[in-house]
Amino acid sequence: MWKTNLKVLFLTLVVVGFYTGVAHIIPQLESDVPEALALGADVTPEALVAAGERVYLGAGGCTACHGLGVRAPNLLTDHAGQGTIGARCGARTPGMDCKTYLFESLTNPGAYVVPGFDNIMTDMRRQMSEDQIWAVVAYLQSEGGEVTVTAADLPTASAPGGAAAPGPAVTATIDPRVLLAEKGCIACHQFEGAGAPIGPPIEGIGRGRTAEYIRRAILRPNADTARGYEQFAGTMPQTFGQMLSADQLESLVQFLVSRR
Repeated sequence: MWKTNLKVLFLTLVVVGFYTGVAHIIPQLESDVPEALALGADVTPEALVAAGERVYLGAGGCTACHGLGVRAPNLLTDHAGQGTIGARCGARTPGMDCKTYLFESLTNPGAYVVPGFDNIMTDMRRQMSEDQIWAVVAYLQSEGGEVTVTAADLPTASAPGGAAAPGPAVTATIDPRVLLAEKGCIACHQFEGAGAPIGPPIEGIGRGRTAEYIRRAILRPNADTARGYEQFAGTMPQTFGQMLSADQLESLVQFLVSRR
């Protein structure tokens, strides 16, 4: 009997140790966060535009919504005959110039919502530093307009030694409902009357899907595409490995698995 008990204890310890390791390791495996920018007081408009382009097209995840022109206007192509974003941004809000409008759109997106689209965008300060946001503004201005962002707009310009501003802190909550809203999941996944059918709805998402599958879908969204959503393949940001702590990730995974 004691041999059987010893085997059970050993197996239990192995399983617990394995999943504890997974919980602490996975979020750091598949991460690609917006790069920390080292932009000093002498930064040029060209450098700002180049940095902003890397963030916008890469780990900033902007093209997840703005690359389709379905849930949000495509900023790099013409929209409603008004040109690219750099050409049309100065005419969005009366009395507000392009630079101010773009910054507000990134930090207070509900202040002005383009007609025909829903108010689904979150405050980008939750996942970008202010330097990164200003670099994206410069890049968007360059798409058909004049770049007026300068080093004076950057927090690092007045920081001692031009030190890079820290990125946004990961919030402490592990409440999965709060995380779904805070991390922008509801923008593309329908849940409790909100969201859009760009990805599978939250309700029922756990049917036929294991925790391992859902965890991989969060961290490596391009690894698999849910049937029926092929036209939206590649639109989900790949930055959740850094946007979520290990506890937040597992809380969210278990919540999604339970939605059957």
